[in-house]
Amino acid sequence: MKFDWRNNRDFFAGLMYIGIGAVAWLIARDYPFGSALRMGPGYFPTVLSGIMIVFGIYVLMLGVRNNEKFEGNWSIRALIVLPLSTVVFGWLMEEVGFIPAMLALIPLSAAAGKDFKWLEILLLTIGLTIFCWAGFIYGLGLPYPLIKGVWGY
Repeated sequence: MKFDWRNNRDFFAGLMYIGIGAVAWLIARDYPFGSALRMGPGYFPTVLSGIMIVFGIYVLMLGVRNNEKFEGNWSIRALIVLPLSTVVFGWLMEEVGFIPAMLALIPLSAAAGKDFKWLEILLLTIGLTIFCWAGFIYGLGLPYPLIKGVWGY
């Protein structure tokens, strides 16, 4: 079996991990590193970027060994809808708060797929909104307004 790098899924995923890790490492190298006991602002991004580079090398080697090909076609709808839903989420977070932004993000991003079922999306939206509220706002104490001007900051 001949290695074909142009159509290899894991090969490109490994390159992406290595690239993101290398860029993060380049950005973080100007921050003070510190030590494991007294971490500086550059400690976490440097360690995380090193882990990403190692993981990228591992995935790249899997791609070379397995030679797994891309399957399926590109979805133009997903390429448009997913970035658009992220932008809408960011804008709504600023303008109206966390809960309305989550209530818009999940159905919008689900519309990128072909199998859109209203009941499943409704249940997923309610569940994820509650889960994210519990994790980010209640659990971590992040200062996001739940509904701007009504509930929260």
